[in-house]
Amino acid sequence: MPAEGHERRGVAVWDVLRDRPLHYLLSPWPLRCLAYVLSGAVLGYAVLLALTVLVLVGVTLSVFGVGLLILVATAALGVPVAIVERRRIRLVEPESMADPHSLLSGVGFKGWFRARLEERATWRELGYAVTLGVLGTASGAGVALLLGFSVFLAAAPLLVWAAAPDTVTLLPGDPVGSPAEALPASAAGLVGLVLAGYAAGWLAGAQAKVARLLLSPRDEGLSTRVIELTRSRARLIDAFEAERRRIERDLHDGAQQQLVALSMTLGLAEMQVREENARARELLARARGEARLALEQLRRLVRDIHPQVLTDHGLAAAVTEVALRNPIPVTVDIDLPHRLPAPVETTAYFTVTEALANAGKHSGASHITITGRVRDDRLHLAVTDDGRGGADPDSGAGLRGLADRVAILRGRLTVVSPLGGPTELRVEVPCSG
Repeated sequence: MPAEGHERRGVAVWDVLRDRPLHYLLSPWPLRCLAYVLSGAVLGYAVLLALTVLVLVGVTLSVFGVGLLILVATAALGVPVAIVERRRIRLVEPESMADPHSLLSGVGFKGWFRARLEERATWRELGYAVTLGVLGTASGAGVALLLGFSVFLAAAPLLVWAAAPDTVTLLPGDPVGSPAEALPASAAGLVGLVLAGYAAGWLAGAQAKVARLLLSPRDEGLSTRVIELTRSRARLIDAFEAERRRIERDLHDGAQQQLVALSMTLGLAEMQVREENARARELLARARGEARLALEQLRRLVRDIHPQVLTDHGLAAAVTEVALRNPIPVTVDIDLPHRLPAPVETTAYFTVTEALANAGKHSGASHITITGRVRDDRLHLAVTDDGRGGADPDSGAGLRGLADRVAILRGRLTVVSPLGGPTELRVEVPCSG
């Protein structure tokens, strides 16, 4: 089953011990596990010694400032330890471990060091280095003592024979004078060797599982990419807002002023035309009317791009203004304790305008209510109409686009529209980054 396979991942030696314990003892597994545990004890002791020295030197020299650099550098000690461990684990684990770190190219040591400190994998590797230094050294030393004493006892008859005619004291107060008398000790030594082999297997499995847990890649890469994608979408929204402000400024200061000047010029030309040239005066008056109409349309376009009242007075005033121009009567009840961040205000405003437009086109409503409050540092906005209901949020791109925009701000947009009404559009957006 997948769950079982996932549970056993990284502890292949445990599978052998559990399923075929006798086969384990007669296979190369005990030697490989002993090599893994004992080499881990040596490496762990070296790591523990290095950590102790670096921390003591860093604390001692911290008053001079350089000690802080040493302490910070100590955080990266787990990186080379993890590199060794990902190779050493092949003694007891057939599956290799991938490097969880991001690939860095074209960066110097300073850039590499900063990037590594920003990765969670580096701190997990440091935790593994500390675990290996303490527990790996202690468990490896225990297995080494058991193994050494068992070998000594197993070879007792040979030692007694080599030392004859002198006696050999295998245990305090128990001298042995002949190889035959040493046979019980030899049997005990063989049992100890078996115990050491099994102990090494279980300890090797435990160390391999801890190594898998702390040194293997996790889903943080995907999470990081999702976060970066969200940030990039937010940057696109910011770039859109900047471009929108530029277009608004250009329309206001450029095309709009030119239309005003054109209208004035046409008015002056109309005054200069003689009375008898009625046809020319009529054409100039028509051109002046067209220029005035184009100016009004341009002003409406600028206001629809981003209303100035939203920038100057905030969300409540902007929604009130658009409600006054709406053909369906609208009641606005927005009570905010303060101005909201600009992205939140903009998203909420265009959500309202889209909801009003949809209600005017499709709902058949006779009245619309807009409410807005800030609770728990989140804006809760609702637009409700008394229309026929049955609205489908997926039927148009407007609400889908608003939902995407709300999602960028880590908010949520929901539409509740049962047949027969009412239709309620709710927006919930955090007011802080």
